[in-house]
Amino acid sequence: MIVVGNGVLGLSLGLTLARRGLGVALIGEAHRPTAASTAAGAMLGCFGEVTTTLLKSEHGKTKMDFGVRASKMWDSWLTELSEDAPGEEIRTADGTVVMLNTVGVSGIDDDNFAAIRKTVQEYDEPFEDVDPADIEWLDPDPNARPLRAMYLPNEHAVNTPELLNRLQTAFVERGGTIVADTAIQLHHEQNTINGVTLTSGDRLSSGRVVLAGGARTQELLDTIPELSVRIPRLVSGYGVSALMRTEGGSGPRSVLRTPNRAFACGLHVLPRGEGEVYVGATNVISPEPVTTPAMGDVLFLLECSARQVRRDLWSSGVHKLQVGNRPVSLDGFPLLGEAGIDGLWMLTGTYRDGLHLSPLLAEEMTHRLLGEEHQLDWDAFRPVRSPIAPASREEIVQTAATHLLATGYEYPWRMPVMYPMIIEAGFQGAFADWADELDPEFTPPAELLAVSRRLYPVIGKWLREYYAASRSARDE
Repeated sequence: MIVVGNGVLGLSLGLTLARRGLGVALIGEAHRPTAASTAAGAMLGCFGEVTTTLLKSEHGKTKMDFGVRASKMWDSWLTELSEDAPGEEIRTADGTVVMLNTVGVSGIDDDNFAAIRKTVQEYDEPFEDVDPADIEWLDPDPNARPLRAMYLPNEHAVNTPELLNRLQTAFVERGGTIVADTAIQLHHEQNTINGVTLTSGDRLSSGRVVLAGGARTQELLDTIPELSVRIPRLVSGYGVSALMRTEGGSGPRSVLRTPNRAFACGLHVLPRGEGEVYVGATNVISPEPVTTPAMGDVLFLLECSARQVRRDLWSSGVHKLQVGNRPVSLDGFPLLGEAGIDGLWMLTGTYRDGLHLSPLLAEEMTHRLLGEEHQLDWDAFRPVRSPIAPASREEIVQTAATHLLATGYEYPWRMPVMYPMIIEAGFQGAFADWADELDPEFTPPAELLAVSRRLYPVIGKWLREYYAASRSARDE
């Protein structure tokens, strides 16, 4: 079969299938120009990612359950990977420290910190309250000091380049075939997939094709327009991360992070090698994948890391800037399973969770592709679907306004104390009007609502088209 995409999800699926003795062609450019994987911090955790908005819906709770199941697979996954492709230790961080500092806003940071604490207790996950003064390596600006912190001993991190290299080596050792090219055309006949065409002009034939190419998957889907309009379109959650050579070669032992905030995944700093740390990551919705970091995003990220985590990062060397594109569907949820044409499958739309979920989703997809009994109930995330509602319209409008304000506080802005209240009221009214204008029933996730009117009107166009197609299919 054919797997399109050589990021961590495509490689994990290819390896899982190859271990079962199947012939697999894995398509992707060697340098992965727009992948999320190459810029990822690779935190192996789901509890540190918990937010109040995630837990508002049954779909969000299902994603949470997937994350918990994936957490329990990583030890055996890495052990098996080392057997197939021996090498250096992949794990880089010993647990995660989640910090609630003075930078955020109570409606996001305080609430998400409380949600993390509540969720670890509900799942009986070990955690430990930590005195912020005892957090190793932490030295923030006094105005950004943490007020509370907790340690999650089971939420580690891995070296992303090493993980990708080892996955690819193991895949080839197991008989898989690497096709260092890009798929540009899907071919089907009588509602059955039969192959893809590459930029080289070569055509690969197969009755089973899995699209696991992240945000660029949309380019392939658009070659079958009558199908793509029925699937939530993929846009990019573009992010910037940095590798930094620290002063004196020091570094944290654990992941140091804040709760998720301001449309992003929370500021995080983690060890990546001797004398080197990874700093991440921003999240900006973009209609197309991005390959070059914007100056404003780089400045924001680096200043936040020095102000909120360790002051001497300001004089540390920036070894490398990295850009990644998280695959974000128009309703914010994954695209998993059969995709409306016989033999065509999708494994994408995982937003910020793809790397962490990769062992679980690869195993589940393998069961389904081989017609075996499956373990997960992911039917709600089938690609051809009506829009999933992550929350009520009123809640989404409020979330969009609060997160937009939170971005200002994190910069940080300075203005008269009453202005943020006035601005927030204006945001709420504008977003409510825009949501009504987009569609009388369906509402996109907050981050898409915020950018789809003035910043990227084309996303508003895509939302309208998807909503119209979904309503038409439902009425039929």
